[in-house]
Amino acid sequence: MIIRTLTPEDFQQVIELGNLVHGEGYLDMPSLENIYQMGIKNNINAHFIAENEQLSSVHQAQEQSKIAGFRLTYAAGNWPIDKWCTPQKWPVSPDQMCYFKCNTVAQELRGQGIGSQLLQASIKAVKAQGATAGVSHLWKQSPKNSAVGYFTHAGGKLIKEHPSRWNQQQDNSDYLCVICGDDCHCTACEMVIEFN
Repeated sequence: MIIRTLTPEDFQQVIELGNLVHGEGYLDMPSLENIYQMGIKNNINAHFIAENEQLSSVHQAQEQSKIAGFRLTYAAGNWPIDKWCTPQKWPVSPDQMCYFKCNTVAQELRGQGIGSQLLQASIKAVKAQGATAGVSHLWKQSPKNSAVGYFTHAGGKLIKEHPSRWNQQQDNSDYLCVICGDDCHCTACEMVIEFN
């Protein structure tokens, strides 16, 4: 598996994988372009993709996705703190806190440590940007609660649970949850990792 920084040339494949895993409307080109800008600070890119090197040449020939997963991360100070965040419970000040937007791995490749490798690559990048901790909203209803499990294994600590975090009425989105459809009531676990 090759872990490398995300580039604009990868956007279409990232959108397709994100919508397949998380639900239609999860990502589109304007939202991903905005997310991309929020992850760059001091000329350091905090977004990463995982490429399956064994499939790369085959997929290139077939013009299919070779992206096995991706990690989108906002640099500290580059993202809006909204009502779903609890900064008074964070161990560091908001200007030192990056935001782990999402970690996505193709279903057939889960359980191989790809998500953890992507997270570690992003942590290294945001530390170089100046962050001392990172916060994320983990999808509690992910298969076998794997999102919370891997983040906990990486050192994440639960700050607060937010029921119905991704409900379409809350953010006026066209997002279709893969579990709930157009009326999402999944819970987001706000979790923080402090960097060593």
